[in-house]
Amino acid sequence: MFRKPFFKGEINMTYHHTGIPIFEKKEGMAFIEPLKVWVTDAGASPYKTEWLYFEPDSPMAAAVQEETHVAYVVEDIAEAVKGKSVLWPVCEPMPGLKIAFIYDEGMPIELMQVG
Repeated sequence: MFRKPFFKGEINMTYHHTGIPIFEKKEGMAFIEPLKVWVTDAGASPYKTEWLYFEPDSPMAAAVQEETHVAYVVEDIAEAVKGKSVLWPVCEPMPGLKIAFIYDEGMPIELMQVG
C-alpha cells in the first residue's frame, strides 16, 4: 500500500496505473461512452500502462487529454478530492467504478474507488 502525505489526513492509496494519451487508437481498446475516450486495459500491461485515445468532443479536461497521469485506488474518493484542485469531478463511468481527476504536484492524478 502506498501512502502519500500530500493528502490531508493520510488517505490510503494503492498505485493502479499510468495513463498516457495517444493520437491513434490501438487494437483492443474499449470505449467509455460518458467520457468519450478509448482505453486499453492497464491490468494487461506488465508495466500497468493505460493508453488513452480521446474523441475530439470528449468533455475531459485538457490536462487529462494532453498529459500523462498516475492513478491510485482510494477507499473514499469523496474524501480524497476534498481541498484538491479538481480537473474532473467524481463520476461513475461504469458500474462499480468511481473516478475523479485532480491536479497536484504539477500533474494530473486519477483517483479511483472500486465497488
